[in-house]
Order: sequence, then C-alpha cells, then structure tokens
Amino acid sequence: MSNGASSLEHDPSAALNKPTREQSRWLRALAGVARLPLLIASGAPLLGGVLLVAQAWLLSRVLDAAIVGHAPREALLGGIAAIAALMLLRACIGWAGERAGADAAERIKRRVRQALFGRLVAQGPHWSRSRSSGELASAIVEQVEALDGFFSKYLPAMGAAALLPVAFSAALLPVDVVAGLVLLVTAPLIPLFMALVGWGAQGASRRHLRAFARLSGFFADRLRGLSTLKLYGRAEAEAQSVAAASDVLRQRTMSVLRIAFLSSAVLEFFAALGVAGVAVYIGLSYLGFLDLRFSPFTLQAGLFCLLMAPEVYAPLRQFAAHYHDRAAALAAVGQIAALFDGLPEPAPHAQAAPPAAAPSGGAAALQARALALEAPGRAQPVLNGAALALAPGEHAALMGASGIGKTSLIEALSRLRPCQGDILLDGKPLADWDEAGLRSRVAVIGQRPHLLPGTIADNIRLGCPDAPDAAVREAAARACVLDFAEALPQGLQTRLGSRGHGLSGGQAQRVALARLFLRDPGLVLLDEPTAHLDAATQARVLDEILRFCQGRTLLVATHAPAVAARFGRVFRIAAGKVTSP
Repeated sequence: MSNGASSLEHDPSAALNKPTREQSRWLRALAGVARLPLLIASGAPLLGGVLLVAQAWLLSRVLDAAIVGHAPREALLGGIAAIAALMLLRACIGWAGERAGADAAERIKRRVRQALFGRLVAQGPHWSRSRSSGELASAIVEQVEALDGFFSKYLPAMGAAALLPVAFSAALLPVDVVAGLVLLVTAPLIPLFMALVGWGAQGASRRHLRAFARLSGFFADRLRGLSTLKLYGRAEAEAQSVAAASDVLRQRTMSVLRIAFLSSAVLEFFAALGVAGVAVYIGLSYLGFLDLRFSPFTLQAGLFCLLMAPEVYAPLRQFAAHYHDRAAALAAVGQIAALFDGLPEPAPHAQAAPPAAAPSGGAAALQARALALEAPGRAQPVLNGAALALAPGEHAALMGASGIGKTSLIEALSRLRPCQGDILLDGKPLADWDEAGLRSRVAVIGQRPHLLPGTIADNIRLGCPDAPDAAVREAAARACVLDFAEALPQGLQTRLGSRGHGLSGGQAQRVALARLFLRDPGLVLLDEPTAHLDAATQARVLDEILRFCQGRTLLVATHAPAVAARFGRVFRIAAGKVTSP
C-alpha cells in the first residue's frame, strides 16, 4: 500500500502470501459440491464446438454450390435450413451451459458461506471479538462472491480452451495441411503468454482484495463509532482517512484492469496473426502465387478454412475474458484462509446433522474444577485454579470488584470463552455437549445484550421464535418492558435501529431478560442483569427472575450487595480464585 494509506490503521491482511497448494486444492475440491451442473457447463462448449464444425462445413458447401455450381435456390433450401437448425441448437446448448454454470456457482457459494458462518459460530464470541467485524462480513459476502466467476465462467472456458483449438486445427488438416499447421502452431502460444501475464494478474487481484477487505473493515468500524468521532471532533479527519483508503482501492482496481487489458492485447495479437496468416495463404493460393497442395484448392475448402480460423481462437478469447476470475478466486481463498484461520472442509454432499440428544429436564447441576483463564494484555491470569459447584435448583450470586473476572467466568461456564480445566454440566463435560443441546439447556444474558434491527417484540421473540403474541406480551410484562414500551407510539411493535438504537442500556437489558421468560433452561447465567435499573425496577425484575428460576439452577454475577443479599449462597472472586463463605 502507499505510504499515505499505510498509516491509517494496522492491516491484518498484510501477512497474506500467495495461495498455497492446499488452498488451490481446496478451491478445486469445491467443484464436487456441484459436479453435475459443472459437467453440463463444461460439456456445453465442447458439444457446441462439434456442431460449429458441422455448421461451417455446411455453410461453405452451400456457398460453393451457389457460387461455383450455380445451384438453383430450391436446391439450397435444405442446406440453409440445416444451418439455421444448427445455429438454433448451438444457442440452446450455450444457454443451458450458462444456466448450469450459474447454478453450480450459486450452490458452491451457498455451501462456502454456510461453512464459514458455521466456523464463525463455532469459534464463539471470544474469537470474533479479536477480529474486525467488517472484514469478516466482507469475507463471507464479497470474498465468497469472487468465487462465482471461477466456477460459472473460468472452469467451462478452461476445458473448451484446452480441447477446442486443437480439435478445430485437427479438423482443418484433412482439408488443408498448411492452414491446419499454421493454426496448430500459433494457438498454443496464446496460453503461454497469457500465463506470464496471469502471474501479474494474480498478484494484482490479491492486492486489490486486500485493499477491499481493509476498506470494508475500516469503513464499518468508523461507521460504528461515528457518534464518538463527532463528539471528539474527529469526523473530518476520519473522512479524509476514508478518502485515502478509497484512493488505494482505486489504484488497485486500475492495476487489475491494466493487466486485464494487457492479457487481451496479447490474445488479439496472436489471434490476428494466425487468422491473417491463413487468409494470406489462401489468397495467394487462389491467385496462383503459392502452390503447396497436391489437389486443386476448391472454394468450399478455402471458405471452410476461413470460417474456422477465427473459431480456433474463440475459445481462447473466452478463456482470456475469464482468466482474471481465477486470479480473483485464488486471492479470495487466501484472504478467507487468513481471516478464518484456515479453510472449512468442502463436503460434496450435504450431510444431515445427527439428531441432538434431548437435554435432561429440570434443574441442571454445574461443577467446575481447576479453571484457568487468561486475557490478552493482562500479565496475571484472570482465573487460576478456580473451582465452583452448584447443586440442581441452587441459586447463587457471584461477586467481585469490577474487572476481576466475573464476566469471564460466566462466559467460560457457558462455553463462550476458551479456558483450561474441567466444567461438568449434568455430570457431562461441557466440551462433549452438542451446540443445540447446550444452548437449550443453558440460558446466558450478558451485560451488553445484542439487539437486532426490528421491533421490540421481534427481539423478545428471539428467545422462542414460535412464541405467540400473548406469550411475548407476558414476558415483556415480567421483565418490565411494558413500563416503557407502552409509552411509545407503537408499543411492542416499535422498530429499533442497529444494536438496539432507540433504547437506553437498562431498557435493552430488560428486553434481553424478556427473552429468558420464553425459554425453559435448566441453568440460568446472568451477568449484571439489574446494573442499569433504578431500585424499584431492580426489585421487581429480580423478583420475576427468582420466581422464574424456581426449580432451575441460577448464577447471577453482580457487584450490588442488595442483589447478592437475595441469594442464599454467594461466591466471591479474588486473586484468581472462587471462594464461598
């Protein structure tokens, strides 16, 4: 990147190197996801090429009969009809091949996006917080989209470019050896020089995707912090930074276009050279200046050679037009591998997930032993040899100073943060629980709940998507959401912006708590559920939480003594240990 843009922020893709062999093999292995459509897309140009030879031969024959043989028009109608039928059939085959290629690309992109999203979910929030959300979104959307041209255009064109020029040249050899040899010698030069150009194209595409991913993450982060930037008077400076990053992307885009035009120039030069060579040879032969044949050069033979000469290079032109799709796809794969710490395993066929074991009903038992947890930037571990045990149906509070590790412990107990040690849920290691079973058994509400764009009712219904309106309203009442929602013009149908824009911190917390009342977990883990509430609302919400958790196991992280006093047992975190008086 230029010096002017390199100072904008750290570029996490700077370490991205050329795609490895594993990445190239992974890209090729994705073809197994849509094998049949790709076979149709690759076979359509080959079948069309066979029909093209027949069409050119018929056309030259009809013209020879009309010009040299002076055949009547009625005698030519059969040949003309056959030519029209071949043209229509080739058009249909071409359309079917394009549709099959597009279908194959869509299948593959959908499978890759599902795999990447699955990895994103499996890695958990702790992993995703360490990465730019804009770059992750760009990888799942834009980078995966870069695979489209590779499968829908490049692979079919590659097969046609590898076989058809040689096949067309071989078809000309029985008609005229010289014309066939001229095309057979010049056609292979094009892929050779295009490969040389392609090395530069792949590097330019890789730099372009780096700049695009960087700009996506850069812009998303600035947009998220726009209010803070305005508050501190940094809006104008950041606007200039975005403009500088955009200029870097423009330069990378122009670099890719320059190489694309260079590739086209190489192709057109050799194609023009080959076609011109055949045309000059045929013209001089007709004029009598060249006599390299053992038999007379008929008009039909000359026309057939002239008609087929441009077609020898047509597959190469098509291949050149989509050659940059390969470079873009390889660069995108490298970017995805860097952002997601590797590539998901491609599966040729969708495999049904094994049925999740039904979680045991009733209150859950929780036991943690020898927990060790570290946090980036902290010299001392957050937890070191901590232990905690909750009997089924037990209610307990977790106390400690701010930043002591209450949130980290809650996240570790719910498998949202990696840690060392043993955590048993219902006597079963936490790592052995399948994701669906664990999330059904354990309910977690953090300090900063996630609210999505939509109505308040929609955000509550995330706890149970099939919940009827009456149940949603009851949950909202229990969480004291109706206290503020009924004052809004549309009540629970009031739409919220991104990240719950339009609600205060305490109101967002209550919406998240309302989700809890739509579920039936065995273990409830709450992190400061009443931190933003006044005393009266705090007491009401806490009453509803305790009422809901009768017959369930409950652990509440809090720093408020008034909240902890409502629980029969209190755990305290100090010096990396968890103690219970």
